[in-house]
Formats: sequence, structure tokens, C-alpha cells
Amino acid sequence: MHHLAQGEIPAAYTAYLTRKALFLGALALAAAALLVMAVSLGAVRIPAWDVLRTLAGQAASPRDAVIVLDIRLPHALAALFAGMGLSASGAAMQSVLRNPLGSPFTLGISQAAALGASFAVMVLGSGVMQSSTVGAVTISNPLLTTGSAFVCSLLAAGLVIAMARYRGASPEVMVLTGVALGAFCTAGTMVLQFFADDVQLAAMVFWTFGDVARAGWREVWILGAVALGSAGFFLANAWNYNAMDAGDETARGLGVRVERVRILGMFVSALATAVVVAALGVIGFVGLICPHMVRRIIGDDHRYLMPASCLMGGALLLAADTAARLVLAPHALPVSVLTAFIGAPGFIWLLLRRRRR
Repeated sequence: MHHLAQGEIPAAYTAYLTRKALFLGALALAAAALLVMAVSLGAVRIPAWDVLRTLAGQAASPRDAVIVLDIRLPHALAALFAGMGLSASGAAMQSVLRNPLGSPFTLGISQAAALGASFAVMVLGSGVMQSSTVGAVTISNPLLTTGSAFVCSLLAAGLVIAMARYRGASPEVMVLTGVALGAFCTAGTMVLQFFADDVQLAAMVFWTFGDVARAGWREVWILGAVALGSAGFFLANAWNYNAMDAGDETARGLGVRVERVRILGMFVSALATAVVVAALGVIGFVGLICPHMVRRIIGDDHRYLMPASCLMGGALLLAADTAARLVLAPHALPVSVLTAFIGAPGFIWLLLRRRRR
């Protein structure tokens, strides 16, 4: 009996890992299916099989090749990578701050990045203002725009970290700090809009909307590199985040350099958020809701939570973008409108759930 009991432990652990691996596989398949569906559906419907043939270099017609490869595929990939980056950043922030309400949007980092990008476009001249069917603003210097967004988001992240380190600061205090930061940065953006002319004002309002339709292949490559790179960084620190979930003192006892891990985690999260905002505008609630959705299914082990959050974020933003394009067809809603409608009730539910506890 003693040997049997010993043998049951590895078997149970293997089953435990298998369930997590199956969940990750199901999420990956769902994200792949949603990617094909996002490319297939639209004003001109292209069957999924024809989409796959076009991706394999065997397009049924030149029209299909243009629609799939030049128009819809970069939009779908931009949604996938943006969702991955925002969701991974939210999962990391929730761990390093030990705050279940942490995310780029609720902590004001998205709004700070939007202010920095707006400043670069309006004052530093990194964007060419124009009205067209493609977009109201063309970013002529994406490096300057992203750099400005990154600096502002990093300042906001630094203030949140300072509040987290302040003695007696609770998760509620950090969220309220984020609310104040978001309001301040929104006011700064409004000041820029106040001094803009009519064309610039229309362009800035349109640009602030989170919308993947403005993304081209250049933005896709940038978003992909940043999203996958940040996800890889967070996954490499999964053990550190697991230790920090048990408390800072416990983590230090296990050899984790808590302050260094916290600052680097917020730094990378701010970078990923800044790139997404600079490329697509503000997209809220993805980084808050997705980590909580997968945490309830897969648990708190960041070796699995982080990749699952990435896949869930990408799948959710793909589904939201597809629905936004179809709900008022032939007109397309910005995807940020739909994520706000989905995320705001979820955010309220999280607050009520914490209050009941």
C-alpha cells in the first residue's frame, strides 16, 4: 500500500499537467480558427477553404489574394498580436503588483501611452494628418511615436510601482491611483485636441479609437515582435512570479530579487502597452479580463497562465474585431467600442466579487 500511495502522486500530477496542456491546445486551435474566420468574413465573404488555399499560395483568383493577403490578414494578425501583448502585460502586472485589478487600462498606463503618442503626433510632427478611407492619421515616424508613448507609459508605471511600495498601500489604492492617472492623461490629450485645428482634431479623435483596421504589414511585424518577445520574457520569469504570489518575504527567501523582477516586469509591460497604443490606439479591458478568465480554469501557475492568457487575449480581440466589422456592416465599429462593452461589466463583476470576499 505504501508503494501504491507513492505511485499515485506522480500519476495525479501527470493528469494535472495533461489537463493544462489540453486546455492550452484547445485555446491554440480556437485562436487559429478565429484567425481564419476573421479573414473569411466581411463585405466580401471568402470560404474558409479558399482562405487556406490563398495562404498556401494557391489563390482561387487575384481578387481573393488581394483581399486576404493585403487587407484582412494584416488586420487579423494585428488583433491577434495586440490581444496577446495586452493580456500578457495584464497577467504580469497582476502578479508583480499582487493586485487582481491590475492591467494597462485600469492602472492608467494605456491612457499615458495615448497621451505620449498624441504629443508626438501633434507637437513633434510624427504623424501626417489626412482624411481617407484607410485612416485619419498616417504615422510617418513610428519610432518617435512609440518612444514618446513608451516614456509616458513608463512614467505612469513608475508612479504605480512607487504606490505599490508605499507602506500600507492596498490594491484599491493602486487602482485609484490608476484612475487618477487615467483622468490626468485624458485631460492632457484633451488639451492637445483643444489647440488643434479642425482636421487635426478629427484625426486625433479617430486615431485615439482602438482600431486594428489601420494596421499594415509594418505594424504587424512590430506588434508581433513585441508581443512574442514580452510573452517570452514573462514566461522566462514564471517561477519568479509564482514565488511572488506567495508574498515578497517568501519570494526573497527563495532567492528571488523581488524589486528587480517587479521593475523589469512593469518595464516590459509598459513597452508592450506603448507599442500597441502607438500602433492601434487605446484598447481597454483585454489585459484585465483575459487573465482572470483563464486563471479560473487553469489556476495560478504562470508556466501555464502566461501562455493561456496570451492565447485568450488574442482570441478575444480577434472575435471582438470580427464582430465589430459585421454588426453594422458595411460600416465597421472600432474594436475598442466592443471590448469596452464586454469588459466594463466584467470589471464591475470583479469589483463586486472582491467586495463579497
